[in-house]
Amino acid sequence: MRNSSLFLRSGLTVAAASAFSFLVAAGPAEAQSGISVSTTGTTVSVTTRACTNVNGSWGTASLLNSRQANFSQGRQVSLSGTTALQSAAWSNVSAGTYTVIVICSDGTTAGTQSVIVSPSVRPTISATATASPSRGVMGGVGGGSQDYGTLTLVGGGVLVGTAVAGTAWYLRRRTSKPYRL
Repeated sequence: MRNSSLFLRSGLTVAAASAFSFLVAAGPAEAQSGISVSTTGTTVSVTTRACTNVNGSWGTASLLNSRQANFSQGRQVSLSGTTALQSAAWSNVSAGTYTVIVICSDGTTAGTQSVIVSPSVRPTISATATASPSRGVMGGVGGGSQDYGTLTLVGGGVLVGTAVAGTAWYLRRRTSKPYRL
């Protein structure tokens, strides 16, 4: 009984420590920037929860390349969304490093974050005709398409037999002991 309570207390301590470290690690990232930027191919998108609707506008997001220094020089897009989440997106963005800045309609900056757009690689599709297997699909029990010798089969049988015997011995030994507190 003493060991199980020790394990329970140490398990709770480890769980609390890991949860605390997770919260500490996650906390500053959200505090530093109220925006989340992602890329998919040549599309860059930004989401935020920081802006409020003022006169029908949530705010504006700007995508700046490395040669642009301020918000007005970038590609600007109006935010759209709801009170829960606002977003903006830019398509056909060329490869490079960009900075995304979101300014809410009340004049506050929701956040600034850098993003790297990788060059898009278009896959080349080529089709070539190949002959079908003469015996159909070679499925089966792991390696069914290869004929193994007698020695390999005997070795596998010995391993399986040893595992069954060991399990039976362990279970018999475990059930033969009286229950102790």
